[in-house]
Amino acid sequence: MKQSLKEHAERFDEKAPEYDSSKNEEYKATVSLVVSHARPRNDDTVLDLGTGTGAIALALAEDAGEVVGRDISDGMLEEGREKAADRGVENVAFGDGRFREPNAPENTDIVTSNFAMHHLTDGQKREAINVIAGLEPRRIVLGDVMFFGEPNPDEPFYSPEVDDPATVGVLADAFTDAGYVLTAVERVHEQVGVLVAESLPSDDGDR
Repeated sequence: MKQSLKEHAERFDEKAPEYDSSKNEEYKATVSLVVSHARPRNDDTVLDLGTGTGAIALALAEDAGEVVGRDISDGMLEEGREKAADRGVENVAFGDGRFREPNAPENTDIVTSNFAMHHLTDGQKREAINVIAGLEPRRIVLGDVMFFGEPNPDEPFYSPEVDDPATVGVLADAFTDAGYVLTAVERVHEQVGVLVAESLPSDDGDR
C-alpha cells in the first residue's frame, strides 16, 4: 500500500461529496456487473467491502436480506447513510471495516468489493482474499482495476502514485489458493475487470 490507511481515509473523505458524480463509464459498467453477478437471495447477508458511498450495497438491498457496507472513510460512509435514508432503504448498515478486519456479520453469504482492493500490494491482496475466504461466503465478486495484459504506462487507468493494481493471474491464483474457483471473468477495459469466485462444494452442501 502506497499510502497509510489514515492517508487513504482522509483522501476519500475529501472526495466523498463529489465521488458519485465523478465516476466514468468503466466504473459504472463495473458496478453493474458486480451487482448482476452477486445474485443474492432474499435471506442472504451481503458484505460489501470498500463500499464507498454504497453504490453496490444499495443496489443489492432490494434482493438481499441484509447488506453490510464497510469502509475506512467516514465521509464516504456518511454519504452512503444519507443515500439509504433518502431512498427509504432499511436493510443496509454502513460502518467501519477494512480488508484485514472487515467487521463482518456472523454469517456472510456473499462478499462484494468494487474499486478498492487495488490500493493493496499483491501480498496484501492475497491476505485480504484469505480473510474474505475465512468468512466462508459461497460467492465473492470483485470489480477492480486489474491488468489483462501489459498496462500502457502512458495511459494508466489508475493513479500510480497511490494505486497498486495486480494482474488477473495474481488475483485468480489467490482465489484458487483460498479454496475458490473462478466462475466468471469479465473484461470491462484492458485495465478493469470483474472476477466471480465460488466456494468449492462441501459435504454439507451449499450454504
